[in-house]
Amino acid sequence: MSDIHVLGAAKFSPTYLSQLQAAFALHDRVHQTDPAGFATIAPSIRAVAASGESRVDATLIAALPALEIISVFGVGYDGVDVQAARERGVMVTHTPNVLNDDVADLAIGLMLCAARQLQAADRHVRGGHWLQGPLPLGRKVSGARLGIVGMGRIGQVIARRAQAFDMRIAYTARAARPGLPYAYHADPVSLAAECDFLIVITPGGAATRHLIDARVLQALGPKGILVNVARGSVVDENALVEALESGALGGAALDVFQDEPRVPQRLIGLPHVVLAPHIGSATTQTRQAMADLAFGNLREHFAGRPVLSPVPECAPR
Repeated sequence: MSDIHVLGAAKFSPTYLSQLQAAFALHDRVHQTDPAGFATIAPSIRAVAASGESRVDATLIAALPALEIISVFGVGYDGVDVQAARERGVMVTHTPNVLNDDVADLAIGLMLCAARQLQAADRHVRGGHWLQGPLPLGRKVSGARLGIVGMGRIGQVIARRAQAFDMRIAYTARAARPGLPYAYHADPVSLAAECDFLIVITPGGAATRHLIDARVLQALGPKGILVNVARGSVVDENALVEALESGALGGAALDVFQDEPRVPQRLIGLPHVVLAPHIGSATTQTRQAMADLAFGNLREHFAGRPVLSPVPECAPR
């Protein structure tokens, strides 16, 4: 496959990058760094290797007349114009399932961290403040009410972990999921009103932009804690900051932001907020599994076999 030209549309880990370089003629982000060079090689590009944060829009797709497949390293693919790809007969794949455990683990970890003030506790000890008195009391997680926004693959894994804490679980999604033993709410406002913790794990994109708005945060209330491991665009960040600053919301734990890696200073300055640099899938084992699956989709396509994990819009019907 060394004569197959692939456009790299993201900064990849050394492991995945070496896989791509060994198998293909990889042109790493030339569309961003070398427009003149990109114009020269664009007619030869047959694949785009992207990440969940890559922008592969209709303009880029149109610039690649030989394009056959877009392989996304990540479960989210809201930066890819799937409709434009389908209109051209271009396959789009992603890497679902292999990161379910890690993202679910992080969601539970962030919830515990925010509820039990683990970051503040660490600072309390390191700063010598324990000598002056104890840390203010946190809040109990076991037995509390958990709402999950999005009950797909990862949402269901989060729910199973939360059951070990005897949490009372409810959820909202586009439709109720038959067979699940959790209460369903038709919208996030009614869900938030019945919860102590709200974990967001719904896909990004235009359909969910600012789904978690001021009304949802108000419903969650001054003792509620929001956890976002979905996409930064799903939460109205300005409304979140205002709710936290005013005391309308009790706390937040965030792995994603609207303008990553830039995080608003107002968020950084809040003591009752836990911040993480988008590390939902960031373990050695899972990133390797994601690389293997993203590469496997390219390999299978160019071998003339069905891809391993097409996005739902491109799956056989």
